[in-house]
Amino acid sequence: MEQARTVLAGRIAERREGGDDPRALIGEMRRSVLLVPVADGGLWSVRSGGVRWICAFTDEPALARFALRHGPGEQPMEYAALLGARIVDEIVPALGEPAGLAVDIATEDGSMFFPPVVGIVPDAVAVDAGTAREGAGRGR
Repeated sequence: MEQARTVLAGRIAERREGGDDPRALIGEMRRSVLLVPVADGGLWSVRSGGVRWICAFTDEPALARFALRHGPGEQPMEYAALLGARIVDEIVPALGEPAGLAVDIATEDGSMFFPPVVGIVPDAVAVDAGTAREGAGRGR
């Protein structure tokens, strides 16, 4: 029996299939409680492509898939339950480096990355903030 998806997981699936409005996906991410593994006194993250990605999960089964590969063996994986908005609005800026949010990275065909760009993270830490401001002045 397949477990019901969270609303965010459903929006991610729709977006990956080419549907759904990206703004609706971002809004749902911001409203969703995400489970973020805790390791060494901080939130679990990885660096790739010059970006630090905070790893978060839409539900416990998604977190469990990740824990099977990256967890502390037989011990349960500790995690924090945080609103997506708190992650991108407060935690990402506090990191002091380009950072984004990686959701459900251990779910085959179900992951989604929210990069550090305008509209996802605060403009002050968005890697494209200068570009976005320049484009806004062109009368688009």
